[in-house]
Amino acid sequence: MTERQFNTAGPSIPGDHYLLDPLARVDLAEIESLIEAKRYFVLHAPRQTGKTTALLVLMEHLNRQGRYRCAYANIEGAQAARGDVQAGISAACHAIARSIEDATGERALYDWYRREGEAIDARDRLTALLRHWSQMAPQRPAVLLLDEVDALIGDTLISLLRQIRAGYAQRPAAFPQTVVLCGVRDVRDYRIHSGDGEIITGGSAFNIKAASIRLGNFSEEETRALWLQHTEATGQRFEEAIWAELWEDTRGQPWLVNALGHECTWQDRELRKNRALPVTLERYKAARERLIQSRATHLDQLTDKLREPRVHAVISRILAGENPHDTLPTEDVEYVADLGLIETRPQLRIANRIYREVIPRELTWTRQITITHEQAWYVRPSDRRLDMDKLLAAFQQFFRENADAWIERFQYKEAGPQLLLQAFLQRIVNGGGRISREYGLGRRRTDLFLEWPLDEAQGFLGPVQRIVLELKILHRSLEATIEEGLTQTAAYADQCGAQEAHLIVFDRRPGRSWEEKIFHRTETIGGRTIGVWGM
Repeated sequence: MTERQFNTAGPSIPGDHYLLDPLARVDLAEIESLIEAKRYFVLHAPRQTGKTTALLVLMEHLNRQGRYRCAYANIEGAQAARGDVQAGISAACHAIARSIEDATGERALYDWYRREGEAIDARDRLTALLRHWSQMAPQRPAVLLLDEVDALIGDTLISLLRQIRAGYAQRPAAFPQTVVLCGVRDVRDYRIHSGDGEIITGGSAFNIKAASIRLGNFSEEETRALWLQHTEATGQRFEEAIWAELWEDTRGQPWLVNALGHECTWQDRELRKNRALPVTLERYKAARERLIQSRATHLDQLTDKLREPRVHAVISRILAGENPHDTLPTEDVEYVADLGLIETRPQLRIANRIYREVIPRELTWTRQITITHEQAWYVRPSDRRLDMDKLLAAFQQFFRENADAWIERFQYKEAGPQLLLQAFLQRIVNGGGRISREYGLGRRRTDLFLEWPLDEAQGFLGPVQRIVLELKILHRSLEATIEEGLTQTAAYADQCGAQEAHLIVFDRRPGRSWEEKIFHRTETIGGRTIGVWGM
C-alpha cells in the first residue's frame, strides 16, 4: 500500500494524504441552516488553507442526504478573459455546466447549454443556465458552490455577480436555492474596475449576501493531530520539543503545517528511508530553513500580495514597529487579516513566524544578492565565531555609503533601515546561520536573533553562537531611546539565551550629519554588556 503523505498542492484525498475532517473545520450546522433558509452567502479563506477540499466534501455530504442537487464549479479559467464579458461568461458557464454534469449526472443540462444556451446573450446567459438547471428537478432544489469567483476581473466579474443577483427572487423553483461564492476575499473586499473606469465594490454588485464564513487555520491541537497521523501510519516519532516550534512557526496555517511535515518526513531522505529514526528538533529546524529558502509557490503568492497598496499600508507599519490603527481604516486591517497575513488577536502582528521570516527576505532579495560583503570577512579563523564588532562596523560604513539611494528603492521605505540591515545580515549568514525576527508593534523596535554554528561538521547539533540585535528608529532624544532600548535588548537576550547583545539606533532626522549619527560605545545593564551602535 502506498504511504500517505502531507499534501502541499490541490485538494486533499483521504487515501493519499493525511487529512483532518474538512466538515469539522466549518460550522456545518450554520451552513445547513443557511441553505435551508434559501440564503446566498460567501465562504472565503486564504489560498491553500483547505477551502476546495472542504467544498468538495460539503458537496458530497449534501448530495448524500438526497434533499438537494449540489454541484461544485471552479470558474478560475474565466480569468483569462479579463473584462471581455462575452468570453468570460462563456468560460464560466461552460465550466459550471460541465461541473453540474460531473457532480449530479445531469447530462441533459450540458446538452441544453450547447444546443440553446450558448446562443443567449452573454449578459443573461448565466441566469438562463441556472434557471434551466433549477427547473429540471424542482423537487430537489439546486445548490451551487462557485469557487475562485474573485479571480475574475472587471466587467466579467460584475456581470457574473449581477446575473446571479437577477435570478435570486425566483429561487428555489426557477433558480438555485443557495449559491455560495468562494474565494480568497470576502465579497465586500472586491474592488472591481469596470470598462468605463468606474470602481464598483462587490457589496454593491452582490447585495444579497446573507453571511460571510471564513475558513480558519488549524487549532494547536489539530496541528499536532495531523502530524501524529504520520506517526500512527509509519511509527516514526516526533521529538516533543517540536510541537511548540511548529505552532509558533505556522499558527496552524494549513499549507505551512503540511509543507513542514512534507519537508521533515519526505524531503529529508534519511528520515524517509528509515522510519525508525525520530524527527528531532534540529532536523525540524533544518526542514524549516529549507522551506523558507525554497521560495515555494505559496510563499511566492504571499510576496505578490505585499505589492497591493492596502497590504503595503498595513505591513509596512508593522515592519517599522508602528501601529497601523493610528492612521489606517479598520477595513484595511480586516482585509489583510482575511488574506491570512496578519493576526489581530491578542495583538496586531504578522500571522506566524515563517511569514515573519519570509516577508523581509523577499522584500530585500535583490539587495541581498547585490551586496558584495562575504561571510569569510567576519568569521574568526581561531574559533569560527562571527566577529560582530567588525561586522557592525562594516555595516555602519555600508549604511553611510548606500542608505539614501537604497532605501529610496525599497517598496517598503517606512522600514527601510531595518530591512537594509536584515539584507546585510542575511547575506552574511546564508548557508550557515539562522536569523529569527520579532516586530514590536507600537514600540518602534525590531528584534533579531542570530544563531551561528561554531562547528561546521556538527552544525546546530554542536556549539552555537547566539546574538541578539535590537533595531530602533530614533523618534525622541538619543539618550532616552538608548535607555529604553538597553532594557529591551537585555530582556530579549535573556529570553533567547544569547551570549552577545547589540542595540542599533537609526537616526533619520533631517539635517544631521553622518559624523553626528555614527558612533559605537558599550553599556552595561544588569551585569550584561551591550554594544550600542548609531547609524
